[in-house]
Amino acid sequence: MPERPIRLFGDPVLKTVSDPIATIDDRVRHLVDDLLDSVRLPGRAGVAAAQIGVNLRAFSYNVDGDVGYILNPVLVELSGEPELVDEGCLSVPGLWYPTRRYPFARATGIDLDGAAIEVSGTGVMAQALQHETDHLDGLLYLDRLDKENRRSAMKEVRESDWF
Repeated sequence: MPERPIRLFGDPVLKTVSDPIATIDDRVRHLVDDLLDSVRLPGRAGVAAAQIGVNLRAFSYNVDGDVGYILNPVLVELSGEPELVDEGCLSVPGLWYPTRRYPFARATGIDLDGAAIEVSGTGVMAQALQHETDHLDGLLYLDRLDKENRRSAMKEVRESDWF
């Protein structure tokens, strides 16, 4: 299946808390295929279901050649001293701002067979797990910026050619 178009800032699905996946059916299997196809494009570390217009708790990741997905993810561990890391988002194209993230993250969830899985990592993987889980909770990284950077980011959004 081809990658799905990414929803952009201003689309209400991006500010909606995603529903848990109750049943793994063909719709969910197709969603995972779409998420994996969508995350394989260059420059993409993760894609949340909300970003392709689906209000379900699922995301894919692509970090250092490790491509996968997780359904009903829950961040169960964040550790280390939070640090500012440059962050961008496919739903807010062209903007990069320092965002406070933990250097280690661990998420648990399930796979398409309903089996428990765990995904964890440091660096970009930790950042992706936090960023994509935020999407499922109706948050964008812009919501985590300090007041000054948020004001600057919103000005850039309003002046962008995609908004």
